[in-house]
Amino acid sequence: MIKFAICDDEPVMAQEITNQLSQYMQEKGLTSYCVNSFSNGRSLLENGCDFDVIFLDIQMEYLNGMETAKMLRQRKNHSLLIFVTVLKEYVFDAFEVEAFDYLIKPLDSGHFKRTMDRVILSLQSKEAKSIVIQRGTSCEVILLEQILYCEVQGRKIYIHKNDGKIVDYYDKLEDMEQRLDRRFFRCHRSYLVNLEYVRGCNAGQVMLSQGDKIPVSRLRERDLTQALLRYMKERDF
Repeated sequence: MIKFAICDDEPVMAQEITNQLSQYMQEKGLTSYCVNSFSNGRSLLENGCDFDVIFLDIQMEYLNGMETAKMLRQRKNHSLLIFVTVLKEYVFDAFEVEAFDYLIKPLDSGHFKRTMDRVILSLQSKEAKSIVIQRGTSCEVILLEQILYCEVQGRKIYIHKNDGKIVDYYDKLEDMEQRLDRRFFRCHRSYLVNLEYVRGCNAGQVMLSQGDKIPVSRLRERDLTQALLRYMKERDF
């Protein structure tokens, strides 16, 4: 499921974006998506900002769009940011926060559709996201969907793949976690698990679809359950 957010203090403009977005998704036959609207940057930030795409007005009270974007990036948020504004002079500031695009009001339907075409392509490429593991002078590309879980022992990380193979290399689990997407959850100080393969949790252990069992710390059991439910909802299971 694609999660969109619209942050604009003008209800008419927020509705215009919603309408154009709905029309585009319908034309492309994309039905698995949701849209949340916010009237200011503060309410967006308080929501948690777990969105794939954020349409962000620049001129707003209670944190303007550029300040909101900077705070999002400070929180390691990687949403695609699309500024929607009448202020052309801010276009260069948008690069500082890695904005995906910059739409000028009133919205041009052609520009909007071209932007959305790029958005869909970008989101689709993320689905096949991979990481590169450096091992001495050699390297290996691993698709995230192939990873069952990761564990750290000493100074090494062991990546357990869904084909039964294990890849090890030197790194910190905290650094590894930053390279992964939201399908992965830190269930234990020494383990990262791919929620795609989780089939249950009992007596301090996470059961995986391949039959593996890994520990979950007592304080993280509830968070794991919530993360799993959220992930299943996003995947539209």
